[in-house]
Amino acid sequence: MNCGFSRRLYAVTLLAARMSTLALLLLVPSCRAQEPSSAPESHVTVDTTLPVNWIYGAYIPKDAPVVPLTGNQRFKLYLRQTYTTPGIYVKTVLFSIHDQAKETEPDWGDGISGYGKRLGSLHAGNIIQNSLTSLGNAAVGFEPRYDRCRCEGAWPRIRHAVVRNFITYGGTDDKEIRPQIMSYAAAFGAGVTVASWEPDNSSVLTRGYQSMVTQAWVGVVVDALAEFAPDIKRMLSKNKAHDK
Repeated sequence: MNCGFSRRLYAVTLLAARMSTLALLLLVPSCRAQEPSSAPESHVTVDTTLPVNWIYGAYIPKDAPVVPLTGNQRFKLYLRQTYTTPGIYVKTVLFSIHDQAKETEPDWGDGISGYGKRLGSLHAGNIIQNSLTSLGNAAVGFEPRYDRCRCEGAWPRIRHAVVRNFITYGGTDDKEIRPQIMSYAAAFGAGVTVASWEPDNSSVLTRGYQSMVTQAWVGVVVDALAEFAPDIKRMLSKNKAHDK
């Protein structure tokens, strides 16, 4: 069993590495083709147009215009969300703790070894999902960031956060509303791939559909956090100042 899992773990690691390499190879030529050769990029511009929060990911501030990303910006956003910000690692750890507590995949055991297998499997799945999402959005020109609502009031903002998890902008018309196909296709693809190396998994398609459902509710929660984060921050700062 250990030998078999070692082979599967090697295959998982190799697949995640191949997906990351494919995403990097395809996104780099895209960024070279779309980025103007003159006007060198400013670090200040990148930081203001590509903010990435470690909890809720990439977003567009409320007062900032929704400007289509260049290939270079898409590439940098992929790197940040997949490797250089702690969000993906926090997500992996939280879900792996949940799976360990529920003892998913009993054949992996419930000790440190079992937890390591669940952690590695989840992280590989997250990398694959991020890679597929980034490649898909880049291919069709969809907007990958959450744009905060320009509206006022709690309910309109909540509605925006919920609906925005199922629609996006882009394609032939940068401002046209599009179904959020790529996020769910990537979730399905990652779920099926992860199921293919799990022991005694009778239906990989079922796992794919389950991943899509997870993407739906997690996406709504994440978008709501992205929408109301400034309000929460102001409230916490006000309470902290009041305590002093």
